[in-house]
Amino acid sequence: MDEDSRRSRIRSFVLGGLVGASAAVAAGRRRPRRRRPTPIGLAAFEDAPCYRELVAEEERREASRRGA
Repeated sequence: MDEDSRRSRIRSFVLGGLVGASAAVAAGRRRPRRRRPTPIGLAAFEDAPCYRELVAEEERREASRRGA
């Protein structure tokens, strides 16, 4: 292995180590995410106006069917 190739490989290894270490430090300094102010999943769907309207309509149908 010639000297230039060896230096190139060592330089690449050192630079890669520095980049990896800086990425690890940056990831460690990240702030934790805040909780979402809006619900997620099924809770978000159940709060949607279209869902509430559908439930109200079904309740009206059920009430009219019972009364008939």
